[in-house]
Parts: sequence; structure tokens; C-alpha cells
Amino acid sequence: MTSGDSAQADKPNTSNVSADIGRDIRAIRQSKGMTLTEMADKLGRSIGYLSQVERGISALSTEELRQVAQLFDVPVSWFLVLSDVSESERGLITRSGLRRMSGDSEGGLAEELLSPDLSGSYEVIRSVFAPGARLEKPTLRMTEETAYMVSGKLDIRIGDRFFTVQAGDCFRFKEEPFYWENNSSEPAVAIWVVSPPIY
Repeated sequence: MTSGDSAQADKPNTSNVSADIGRDIRAIRQSKGMTLTEMADKLGRSIGYLSQVERGISALSTEELRQVAQLFDVPVSWFLVLSDVSESERGLITRSGLRRMSGDSEGGLAEELLSPDLSGSYEVIRSVFAPGARLEKPTLRMTEETAYMVSGKLDIRIGDRFFTVQAGDCFRFKEEPFYWENNSSEPAVAIWVVSPPIY
């Protein structure tokens, strides 16, 4: 392979980016229990067109991508960052400057997707819980989740059991109501493994 060939291989491929975006849209839609028909109704698009988008056959316009991001409550940059990932690394490597983010410290929870995409059977997320932040109410998700506390401390509830976890601790739960709050004066950081992906 010549150096020119190598440089060409590292350039993002537009059609492959569309396929990656389509796969992530499908994964998010399914994680939220939304059918293709329901998504089509909410976006005012045909089922056939959105099916082609999810399969990477058709590409969304910037405005359509913005509408999808709004529907799923993620920033539009969450999808667009894929266009900056080189072809050779797509689906394999997540560079620190290209992590997809949601939430913010002002809202109490900022998260980064560490997994390269949502096409696998699980996802890895880095979560930062601001001091004083808490869930509004217990959340039930059809997932199995394991978390490792990197720093700080959280008060959590799994089902009807209460625990305090801190740096170095791990916890796991599966399809049980879960609640957290950070009652300390310091941020808490955790790494989560979630199956199936729900980001």
C-alpha cells in the first residue's frame, strides 16, 4: 500500500458514516421501545424512508438529523462526531476528543459514551454526578447494568434496598427500579456497562 493509499483509507467515508448513524438511530429507537411506525409519525416521514436511513441506504439532511436528535433528547453533535472518525478506527476506537456527550454539570449529570457506537450487545458510559444532583424518581429499565465508582460517593437504591457506594466500589442490577443521589460536596464519577445499549 502506498502512502497515498494509507491517507485515503483514514479519511471518513460518507456512505459508511451514514450507515453508522443509521445503526445508532435504530439502537436508540429500539432502546426507547419505539417502533419505526411511531418514529415515522413523530417525524412526519415515511416508514420506508426511515427504514432506508437505519440501514444506511439513505442519509438524513442536517435538519432531519436535528429533528431525530430532538426526538431522542441527544445533541445533534452526538451523531455528527462520527464524520470525524477515520475509516480504519470506526467501530473499533473511541478517541478522547471524539466522545459523544449528553447532559451537563448544570443539569446534574454529564455523560460520555466510551463505546465506539451502539451496534454491540452493551455500551460503556462515563457518568459525572454533580454535588447535590439526584434522579427525580426511581427509574426502571429493561437492562442489566454494572457500575464502577471511579471517585466520589453516591447514595443509591436498587429495588427496595439502600446503599452508599464510593471510589473503588462496584454494583450491579438487572431490570429493577434504580435511584441515585449525590449528597456529598464533590462530584461522583462512575463507569457503567449497560446491556443492551440504551444511550
